Amino acid sequence: MYITPQDYAARVAKAFDDEELLTEINNASWLIENTIKSNRYIYVCGNGGSAAIANHLVCDCQKGISTNTVMHPKIISLSSNVPIITAIANDIGYEEVFSHQLNNFLEEGDLLLTISSSGNSPNIKKAIQTAQKHGVPVISFCGFNGGASLESEITIHVKENNYGIVEDCHQMIMHMIAQNIRHKNLLKNVVNLYPF
Repeated sequence: MYITPQDYAARVAKAFDDEELLTEINNASWLIENTIKSNRYIYVCGNGGSAAIANHLVCDCQKGISTNTVMHPKIISLSSNVPIITAIANDIGYEEVFSHQLNNFLEEGDLLLTISSSGNSPNIKKAIQTAQKHGVPVISFCGFNGGASLESEITIHVKENNYGIVEDCHQMIMHMIAQNIRHKNLLKNVVNLYPF
C-alpha cells in the first residue's frame, strides 16, 4: 500500500512515542557503554538492510565513539565478511552464518547485538540461542510482532509493520546510542571539532 511522505514521517514519529521503547534504548546504551569500558567485544549481525545497519554501527563506534574520548570500542560485524558467510552458508547452512562465527569468538563479558525487522530470521534466532548458551547477553533490534527476538535480554522493539520504517528507526536508534555514549565520555578541555 502506498504511503505518502507525510504519512511515512508521521509513522516514524509515532514509533518513538513509546515509553517502553525509550526505556529499552537507555538500557541498551548503558550495557553497550559498560561492555566497551570493560574492554570486551561487541558482535553485531543482521541480514539485508539490517546487515548494512550492523556495518554502519561498527563505523559509528570505532570512529565516532572513540573520537576525543578514551573509549576504544571492540566491535565486530558478523555480516561483513563475505567469504566466511558464503562458506558457512554453502557448506553448513545459511541459518548458521552468525552462530558458527560466534562459537569461535564468544567469551564471558562479551555482548551480541542482533538486527532483524521480523525478529524471526533463522540465523538471528540461532545467534541469540548461541550467545545465551555461552552466557552472553543479547540486545535485539526488531519490528513487527518482535518474533523470537523478544527472548533477548534487552529488546529494542519498533512496533511497526513496514520494513522501511522499522529499518529507519533502527538506524536512528543506533545513532542515538552512539552519540549518547560519545558525549558522555568526551575528554574535558578538548575542542570538539567532530560534531558527531
